[in-house]
Amino acid sequence: MRRTAPEGHGPVRFGPPLPEDGLPVLPELSAVLAAAASRGDPEPVGGGPALREAACGYWDRRGLHCRPDRVAAAPGSHGLLLALTAALGGDVLVPRPCAAWWAPYARLLGRPAFQVPTPPESGGVPDPYALLETVRRVRAEGGDPRLLVLSVADDPTATVAPPELLHETVEAAQGAGLHLVSDETWRDTLHDPQDTVLLSPAEMVPDRVTVLTDLAGALLPPGWPAAVARFPAGEDGDGLHARVLDVLTALDARVAAPVAAAAAYALGEPEPVSARVARTARLHALLAAEAHSAVVAAGALARPPRSGRHLYVDLAPLRPALSAHGVGDAQELEDFLTARLGMPAPGGHRFGDDLEAPRVRLSTGALVAGSDTERAACLTSPTPLELPHVHRALIQLKSVFDDLRDDAQRWEPPR
Repeated sequence: MRRTAPEGHGPVRFGPPLPEDGLPVLPELSAVLAAAASRGDPEPVGGGPALREAACGYWDRRGLHCRPDRVAAAPGSHGLLLALTAALGGDVLVPRPCAAWWAPYARLLGRPAFQVPTPPESGGVPDPYALLETVRRVRAEGGDPRLLVLSVADDPTATVAPPELLHETVEAAQGAGLHLVSDETWRDTLHDPQDTVLLSPAEMVPDRVTVLTDLAGALLPPGWPAAVARFPAGEDGDGLHARVLDVLTALDARVAAPVAAAAAYALGEPEPVSARVARTARLHALLAAEAHSAVVAAGALARPPRSGRHLYVDLAPLRPALSAHGVGDAQELEDFLTARLGMPAPGGHRFGDDLEAPRVRLSTGALVAGSDTERAACLTSPTPLELPHVHRALIQLKSVFDDLRDDAQRWEPPR
């Protein structure tokens, strides 16, 4: 990938983090962390009993029965995916585009990561026919595909895959003998939970799916790294859980004791946590809808965001304007929009898309940037988009995209 290494644009060292919510830490979470700050003893590898039992309760409430001996915790989902990839062996398949941190772990272990196209209506879940064709081709070339990573509530596209597509893809993966890792980091960030059906692959094939949840998605600040994995039942699940713990032990990947206490509290979903999660999802639904309207009005393309704190924008219709500004690929587009918007705008090449495709992920957390008081007001205001600091950020976003639309019209060749 040209112009992405070694300095400034490295695909791994400078990969985009998870989109943040931009909000102050929940006071009740801070209190739990502070109360555990004197704990000097390390958490066991894979998480202590309190953390694993809290994770079981979290999944039980979502229809995914779980036992503590089938749970592993780590300081972030990255370590868990690395351990799963190492434990399962073989080649890895991922949707295109996909979360920026999925493929690097396969490459770090010397495993190929094969990209599978997603259907037009949503990202995160590969097209089932493309999946089968990719598996067939990889095996015909001597490869050994064993693992498919997918996400029903997706980063980077912010879409939620429809259940019928998920059924077809999971059936195809099962027929191909693949183990699935379902990244469900964003499942609690649905913009319209009453009208959005989110189905976990683990509900369909419980013996072939490992569920991975990074608590930075909805429950913890990203600076408090903690993630949990739910392993399938049966002998295969037992063996996989044991091998993952071996890898985590080799890495000494332990959740810090104060963070483990906060994670267990958050996974229990007491009223302060559940209320914050709901308010945050509503806030970012409003922000994402407004940002989506702005980019579409300017002539860009974007699937309507249904989850998370981001949206994925294709600026191909604005190529004349981008070319006039010297923007010819996704890295140049990333640099251009980051400077113009004053907020991160990682290019689509970070997520496995073509470098030549002018796509970016925009994060709505940057639209609430301000003092702690200003950011907290976003959660309590009946009209958060009218708060001065949010209004200014939205005006800036609209202005940048409106300018690109006007430039594109100016540079459009006469008919």
